[in-house]
Formats: sequence, structure tokens, C-alpha cells
Amino acid sequence: MLDVKRLILLRDLADYGTVTAVADLHQVTPSAVSQQLRALEAETGAELLHREGRTVRLTAAGLALAAECEHVLAALERAGSTVRAVSNEVSGELLVGCFPSGLEEIAAPLAATLSRTYPHLRPRIIESEPDEALTQLKRRELDLAIVYRYHHLGTAIPAGLTSRVLFDEPIALAVPEKMRHAVDRQGVGALRHHPWIITPEPSDCRDVLLHMCHSAGFSPRMDHSYRDLRSAIFLVATGLGATILPMMMCRNPPAGVAILPFPGPGRAVEAVIRTGTDTNPAIIAATACLQQMTTSAAASAENSVPQPDRQFSRPLEIDS
Repeated sequence: MLDVKRLILLRDLADYGTVTAVADLHQVTPSAVSQQLRALEAETGAELLHREGRTVRLTAAGLALAAECEHVLAALERAGSTVRAVSNEVSGELLVGCFPSGLEEIAAPLAATLSRTYPHLRPRIIESEPDEALTQLKRRELDLAIVYRYHHLGTAIPAGLTSRVLFDEPIALAVPEKMRHAVDRQGVGALRHHPWIITPEPSDCRDVLLHMCHSAGFSPRMDHSYRDLRSAIFLVATGLGATILPMMMCRNPPAGVAILPFPGPGRAVEAVIRTGTDTNPAIIAATACLQQMTTSAAASAENSVPQPDRQFSRPLEIDS
């Protein structure tokens, strides 16, 4: 019988590429990871890794076993969920990670509704950016992750996780009111000499803004940096620069800010779980609640879109 914890290390090595990265992920030493992988090779009787100095790469056998690991872990998750489903009681602790701009609109109402509807369930909300949340989900530090993915960046959900699109959220261009008519007439190019307010690296939002400006034929003048999305719109109101923001952050903007259509696709807001946990009563309750919330959240955001014909996609079913 193969050791499941060792299989997970092999799977993570396939995902992250280095023993050091896997060690950081599991908060152990690289030597401990290496020892466990050697033990896995002894269990299988096969060479799973090519070792070249300090670097390693998976052999064909290693890659095949890493791929099978996802099926093994999903089966174990289903087994655990089946046991919980026998009582049909929605109870216990539910750890939900959510990106900062979704806390007020999605995570807080979700936790409140679940607490009210299921007295024996204890939802816990943890602020977490998408990349971090997906890692925490694979490490079993979360049960459910509410994340976003910008459409044109093409980021994929990692293997072993299953996602459900809740709604498509438009992105808005926030500019000082005095720039409104110029941008209406000339597009983003009107802001080529205007300062920009931008998130620090690494950031998907930053990548989207840079892509937008480069597509318009210029490199943005990045005068100001922010991490708090709510603060950015107030910087725009002072005339310090322009930025892009998710539509959830653009409702009731302060005086001096013009909210204009973003010249490109927005982002998908998704609920992500570990594959195999979809029969867990607490996960079923949470995803059903999110599905019910989707229509009202999407309609509310749509009312803020500066283009009256902009539509949200319908919620999708769970897919791998």
C-alpha cells in the first residue's frame, strides 16, 4: 500500500517543480521531502525522479504516478464526504477563503446565511488572494475558496480542484471626472500622459492594466501604488491618477470620479473546492447558498455598469 502523504508530495513536486517549493508548501525541510520521496520510490520499486545535482525532475513513471494521485485523493475525499452525508446533518467547521474585494459582497452574506440556516455549522471566513487560497485549499487549510480569474490572462485551476463560475464581473476604468470626455472621445489613449494608480507586483490586476495600456500603444506612467482597492478610488477622486477596478468596488463612487467601461473582458468569480468533496453536506449547503446569491449579486453589479447593455453570464454547473 502506497503512503498517501508521500503521494501528495510527489503530486506537489509535479505541480511546483522543485523540492524547495514543495518543502515551503508543507512547511518542512527540503531534506525531509527528499527522504519521503526516496521512501515512495522504495514502496513502488520504480525510479520516480531523475536527480541531477540539486535539481530533480520526474521520470515517466513519476509523472504517471503523480497524475494517478489526483484520482486517489478525490476518492479519499468522496469517502470522507460519504461518511458525513450519512447523518445528512450540516454541521462542523467550514473554512472559506475569499479575496478582499469579495468579502463584503459575497463572503459575509454567505457566512451570515449559513449560520442562520444551519445552527450546527460554523463558517469561518479567511481573507485570501486567489493564488494563496488555491494553495491553502490543496493543503486542506480551506474547504472552499471564492476566487476570481481574469479572462484574458488564461489562468487555469490547478489539478485536483473543481470550480463553479458564480458570475462574470465587469472591470471598470476609474478616471478623474475632468478626463471623462477625453476618454469618451479618444479611448484609453487619452490617458497616455496621465499618471496611473497601480497595484504592486505580483498582481493580476496590474497585469490587466498594463495589457490594456500596451494594447492602446503606450506604457503607463505609474506614479502611485496601492493594495487597498477601496483606497484607490479616493486617490482617483483627488485627481492623482486613473486606475481599473472590479465593478464591486465602484458603486457609489466619490465626487470627482468618472466610472467608464473597461475596453476588454472582465473576470470570472468562482467557487472552488477539492475534487471529491462535492457530496459533503456543508459544501453542498455553501455552494447552494452561493448559487442563490449569484442572481442578486450579479444584478446589483450590473446596475452599476456604465453600459446598460452589458450582461452577466448565467451561472454554470460544476466542471473540472
